[in-house]
Amino acid sequence: MNVNMDSVTEIFLKLLFLLSVPHRHMALAGNKYNCDAQLVSALPQSSFSSSSELSSSHSPGFARLNRREGAGGWSPLVSNKYQWLQIDLGERTEITAVATQGGYGSSDWVTSYVLMFSDSGRNWKQYRQEESIWAFSGNTNADSVVYYKLQHSIKARFLRFVPLDWNPNGRIGMRIEAYGCTYRSEVVGFDGKSCLIYTLNQKLTNALKDVISLKFKTMQSDGILLHREGKNGDHITLELTKGKLFLLINLGDTKTHPSDAQINITLGSLLDDQHWHSVLIEHFNNQVNFTVDKHTHHFHAKGEFSSLDLDYELSFGGIPVPGKSGTLSRRNFHGCFENIYYNEVNIIDLARRHKPQIYFVGNVSFSCLEPQVVPVTFLSPSSYLALPGMSGQDEVFVSFQFRTWNKEGLLLSSKLHRSSGGFLLYLSDGKVKISLHKPGRVLSDITAGAGLNDGQWHSVSLSVKRNRISVTVDSDMTSSAHASTPLQIFSGDVFYFGGCPRSGNVSECNTSLGGFQGCMRLISIGNKAVDMISVQQNGFGNFSDLQIDLCGITDRCLPNYCEHGGKCSQSWNSFHCNCANTGYEGATCHYPIYEQSCEAYKHRGNTSGFYSIDSDGSGPLGPFLVYCNMTDATWTIIQHNSTNLTRVKSANRENPHTVFFKYSASLDQLQATINQAEHCEQELAYYCKKSRLLDKPDGMPLSWWIGRTNETHTYWGGSLPAVQKCACGLEGSCIDSQHSCNCDADRDEWTNDTGFLSYKEHLPVTEIVITDTDRPNSEAAYKLGPLLCRGDRTFWNSASFNTETSYLHFPTFHGELSADVSFFFKTTASSGVFLENLGIQDFIRIELYSPSEVIFSFDVGNGPSEVTVQSPTALNDNQWHYVKAERNVKEASLQIDQLPQRSHSAPPDGHIRLQLNSQLFVGGTASRQKGFLGCIRSLQLNGMALDLEERAKITPGVEPGCPGHCSSYGNLCHNGGKCREKHSGFSCDCTFSAYAGPFCKKEISAYFGTGASVTYNFQEYYTLTKNSSSHASSFYADMTLNRETITFAFRTTRTPSLLLYVSSFYKEYLSVILTRNGSLQIRYKLDSHQDPDVFSTSFKSMADGQLQHVKINREEEMLFVEVNQKERMKFILSSGTEFNAIKSLTLGKILALTGSHPSLAGNPRTGHSASAKCAKEATAQQRPRLPEYAK
Repeated sequence: MNVNMDSVTEIFLKLLFLLSVPHRHMALAGNKYNCDAQLVSALPQSSFSSSSELSSSHSPGFARLNRREGAGGWSPLVSNKYQWLQIDLGERTEITAVATQGGYGSSDWVTSYVLMFSDSGRNWKQYRQEESIWAFSGNTNADSVVYYKLQHSIKARFLRFVPLDWNPNGRIGMRIEAYGCTYRSEVVGFDGKSCLIYTLNQKLTNALKDVISLKFKTMQSDGILLHREGKNGDHITLELTKGKLFLLINLGDTKTHPSDAQINITLGSLLDDQHWHSVLIEHFNNQVNFTVDKHTHHFHAKGEFSSLDLDYELSFGGIPVPGKSGTLSRRNFHGCFENIYYNEVNIIDLARRHKPQIYFVGNVSFSCLEPQVVPVTFLSPSSYLALPGMSGQDEVFVSFQFRTWNKEGLLLSSKLHRSSGGFLLYLSDGKVKISLHKPGRVLSDITAGAGLNDGQWHSVSLSVKRNRISVTVDSDMTSSAHASTPLQIFSGDVFYFGGCPRSGNVSECNTSLGGFQGCMRLISIGNKAVDMISVQQNGFGNFSDLQIDLCGITDRCLPNYCEHGGKCSQSWNSFHCNCANTGYEGATCHYPIYEQSCEAYKHRGNTSGFYSIDSDGSGPLGPFLVYCNMTDATWTIIQHNSTNLTRVKSANRENPHTVFFKYSASLDQLQATINQAEHCEQELAYYCKKSRLLDKPDGMPLSWWIGRTNETHTYWGGSLPAVQKCACGLEGSCIDSQHSCNCDADRDEWTNDTGFLSYKEHLPVTEIVITDTDRPNSEAAYKLGPLLCRGDRTFWNSASFNTETSYLHFPTFHGELSADVSFFFKTTASSGVFLENLGIQDFIRIELYSPSEVIFSFDVGNGPSEVTVQSPTALNDNQWHYVKAERNVKEASLQIDQLPQRSHSAPPDGHIRLQLNSQLFVGGTASRQKGFLGCIRSLQLNGMALDLEERAKITPGVEPGCPGHCSSYGNLCHNGGKCREKHSGFSCDCTFSAYAGPFCKKEISAYFGTGASVTYNFQEYYTLTKNSSSHASSFYADMTLNRETITFAFRTTRTPSLLLYVSSFYKEYLSVILTRNGSLQIRYKLDSHQDPDVFSTSFKSMADGQLQHVKINREEEMLFVEVNQKERMKFILSSGTEFNAIKSLTLGKILALTGSHPSLAGNPRTGHSASAKCAKEATAQQRPRLPEYAK
């Protein structure tokens, strides 16, 4: 494994720092192409040890690979999860691979195991891969060899194999081998009061490149690893704080350098675990890489860092105080460094040879003392450690240290001697609490500390003497709590740490508290330290589900799998993402809560307004606010900071007028929106008086604009790219035919060159430069409109799959840690695979399994998993249905339409990366079986749309596009609007509706002044004569109605007023009148030989200036009136049941009163000032709309 060593600039880290062995020195660990020698086969018997052995012929010394001595391998006395086989390699060695066999000729073999390693045979560390404890696949028989190449090599002296599972028909049996090479390790130790100082060779210092690498092992959670400073307070420091590394770069002169030039970068976590950690700082020019273990932070150093004023001294382990030999400032480092290199100079080698570039402060040694502390891991809520108490003593003293992520958990409990009571020491909301209790009664309840679930080591001391209890946290008296009890307390027989045994479903601690999950160490009872190795060897005490001699805590928030700025928090087994205010949702804040375009909002039924859109879906770009104009075409409007007309004077080439436009979205967000749109445009207007744009078509431009790609453009609104002209130049309509722009005529009068820029690759305009307004009477003005984008070319992008063997293929889907897939489908088939992508073992598949069942299946290495959604109705109904599937490191989920989302949790430890390598198959599978028949539309993977139509054009059995949208979206057309099919989508035809707008939801209204009216003619007018009456009667016979529904709304303060009048060619009519007292009066005359029926409502005055809604419904002689959707009345007609030969509908004053009721004629106030909205429905489907002039 080669690590490309590169840098920290002398500029900015002229000094710089730490981390993992550089390139040239990695070779010291062995030739990377030949680091596979057998490490175990030649070791003596004394190098093998184990937890136990079944017999002397099953001892660990017989565990060499392919050997048959003894019983043919190692087997423990009992087969359980506490057994292990350990190898001492004699010195720190690089291990690159391992291999296992079962016991020779037996039924004993291990099917899975974990690897642990250590430098001292104490304080073990588990081998991890993919951020999880790695379970190796073992054997399936006794004699075959299973070889495993380690993804990350191990540098250690001791190696331990811990069986997890074994042959259920046998027992644990192992023969093993490890492969690798010698590892050169040079170490230096610091006692917390010392440091090492290296003086740089000024001639060899490279100002453009700096690299520093090292490994460290610390005994404390805080300390200075590396420091370099200069005059004026400039410095660079690498500091360990609470187990995390901070890279601090400070420019001391705050007057010279802005505050935002300071750098403070944090990497790593739990680095105080007393294991080796690597650090690498690389600086090339202004590019800086800061790496801790496998995690790297890349950043660009700003120009100000070139002024860092640093001395040519680099300090390791502390910060010397100038002028005071042997003294250090701040917290110094207590631990060891290994293989320190600065620009390929071996610092420790120079120190060993006492070279003059090196000098020491305090006691620095060339060895590394190993910690003697033995931690214990409580793996589950059922874990416990039982230790003997001080039975009968009137004094109790217990102390220990713990670290955990859990807010709750039982730390310590015990039953009191000669009492039926006891005490509980536990965590509650991150605080330590102690409860002294007797049955049914709490004698004392005290609290100490806060925020103790931060993953750091915390100490707790419990002291009970006679009737007084004291608890101290972190040796801080301010975090102490004390209480007195009414009873004298005597110690019990057993102390239970972390939890307690259970008898059936009942805890022996008599508590409902959950057990502790975390690590403990330095347990002391009665001022006597507990020997945990003796406990492990069954010397005394008892335990369950513990790991002794290692702390298995992991930081599940490193790396942070919460996307889009989600905040990570964790417990022992899992992490949680807080997605508040991110614009995303889901277990890892991966899926956007906003639509990708205005088109998508429109087809949810939304009207014009401001909306947040997320143009790349679940991609890295965040949401931003736009205005969506929902007309027949959907327009996205993105504003910028300078939309007003701006005048310009006194600009020339030496002193140009330059304006920069800042949009409400970033350039990346704008580009995603533009790419997704069908068309984009931006109006650019240039007004001029003796101010030229181009002067000559082939000459140097006098003004220009710059677009998104930072390229200069000299064509103007209405023209085309690469043509140095304005719109009039293309059209041949410029005011001076010798020029290509109106402004180039250079006249002493105002003119303009205005038009739309519509070449998407150049939009939006980000800058305008004007240079020709410094001559006498010269002046210009410009105005740039908002960016306008129409449509969404991905929303209706679809393909039709006509045979079960047809499919589309695309490049491999890359969604290792987060993968989301969304699409629409419609089909009449009962089953079929929507998409599939395969790897060597991993795969992902979404399929219609049955007419009402969709399955999302996948495998990331932990075995196949499925998420299923059952629909209560059939999904093969030839309607569009929406599918959204997501898989991340926490869970997999599937949602169909608006049905409840189903999810499947991922295991807390295991494989997390989805590794695929085949092509992505859409609409079928590689085997050409179970293909999908139907349509797939708007297919997106991790926010990126696949162009189904383009691929379908060249694929047999698949056709681009998919007709038939009205069956699914027709319900969006309201108020009688008709859905009309389009090639890409649909539209609502509002011709026969009293509403307008894209979905016929916009009410049509008009203002009526006194005497104003609007008339809608249902039929062409024919003069009725004696000779034509028969013809007319026949012609209008199809207009006879025996029922009608009329709805309208109005607002007025004028009475009396005519609201609505419907007339016929046979002197029949309907009128709706607002009487003098503001009540509603309805007149029906359906028989020309009878008087009209007159009905008055008893509702309150409706002439109050408020909007009033009226609905009139007639079914033959039955008349129903509804006002404001709540007040209803019923009437019975006597003048007839048929409304014959309807002629017209009038709102407001009646212009021709022939045949109308006398009460409607001659009244100068009949007609009103009002805002009226109307619609009329009848069995003949006649629906009037106000003509355009009345809107």
